[in-house]
Amino acid sequence: MVRNIANLVPAFNQLRYSGVGATIEYAVATLGVENILVIGHSRCGGIERLMTLPEDGSTANDFVDDWVKIGLPAKAKVEAEFGHLPLPEQIHKCEKEAVNLSLINLQTYPYVQERMAEGALALRGGYYDFVKGCFELWEVKSTVTPPISTCCK
Repeated sequence: MVRNIANLVPAFNQLRYSGVGATIEYAVATLGVENILVIGHSRCGGIERLMTLPEDGSTANDFVDDWVKIGLPAKAKVEAEFGHLPLPEQIHKCEKEAVNLSLINLQTYPYVQERMAEGALALRGGYYDFVKGCFELWEVKSTVTPPISTCCK
């Protein structure tokens, strides 16, 4: 199990984020896990930081801002589709979109690709809304599928 800020999975990169990469490699290539579940959650401080990063590129943190920038593609998608919504609603949308981004990034790891191609590994996304007390779950086929349940709208 990996628990980190904003529940982000970076794309495969042997030079950066080796802690997450090592965990994925060990779980998939050595332990042979059959499922990977990435779970986002409501009121995520990491996603809030991502959505409020200064436009000028300045940073107030040594590590946090660099880490949450992994989620910039999710932020860009949310701003493009939901930029008209108030910021708290955009943050909520990004909490889920960051899970989708992490599922996409997982597919950049060669051992994940191999096991998925063999049908030996399933990727799933989840979202826990602890305010409403509900959980959404979705699966990755060749693309991210619609939610299996939609109680967290």
